[in-house]
Amino acid sequence: MLSGDTSILKTHYDILGVKEDACLEEIRTSYRSVILNSHPDKMQKATETAWELLGNIQSRGVYDTKLWALRQDAIGPEDVTFEDLTVEDAGDVVEFLYQCRCSDYYSIDSLELGEMGFVLSRDRSTISLQSRNALPASVVLPCGSCSLKVRLFFNAANTTLQRDHHL
Repeated sequence: MLSGDTSILKTHYDILGVKEDACLEEIRTSYRSVILNSHPDKMQKATETAWELLGNIQSRGVYDTKLWALRQDAIGPEDVTFEDLTVEDAGDVVEFLYQCRCSDYYSIDSLELGEMGFVLSRDRSTISLQSRNALPASVVLPCGSCSLKVRLFFNAANTTLQRDHHL
């Protein structure tokens, strides 16, 4: 699908020198030009593979879908910190929320944090989170409504939120 190392990735569109929205005729013309202008030992196999995939409407559709998914994975989750979260105190359990672009929320609660080795303490005005092992940590939280994710970072020391930091 992609050739090269992870720092410089070449798609089949790049190999043929066409835009991703190119029509079949543009792809065919570019393919012929690349084949004629390249040394047979250099780019021929990559060019042939690119043409085979992009020259067929069905295989191009499958390739475009896989390319889109790969790019979504490469983007990775947005990074947020504990201080970016909103607090919803529901008595025994405290829920921490971060709003997604789709308007739903990423969430993690005090029980889940406890399972991860964090200790939550509360008083009238603050909520503190302490790590038992004093090492930085992170967790990836999925959105409940879409495919987006965030990576929640915790610092190694104590983190404190004001109780009025809520919805």
